[in-house]
Amino acid sequence: MDNRISEIRRVIRALRVSMREAEAIMHEQINRDEDCTFVAEEVMKMRTVMSGLVRERTALGDTDPIVVASLFVPRRRPTPPRVRLELRRLAPPREAARA
Repeated sequence: MDNRISEIRRVIRALRVSMREAEAIMHEQINRDEDCTFVAEEVMKMRTVMSGLVRERTALGDTDPIVVASLFVPRRRPTPPRVRLELRRLAPPREAARA
């Protein structure tokens, strides 16, 4: 039974990493306004498999958390928040200049 639990945990770890990579690809496709149907369907299939594995793992009595040290690195650095600057007037107002 311990071998089966170990196998399930190994598959869950691999699925989680694959899902994160697929979701990143899907988000890039969305940002480029491309069709992401295929990748989205694959992510949904992975979630279905994951759900079955989690049910089986729980039925076997394993409730310990599964830690995944993913080597996933985002391809682009997040953009820093925009700082809004106030507009400065370089010339005095017209009324003050006439007086």
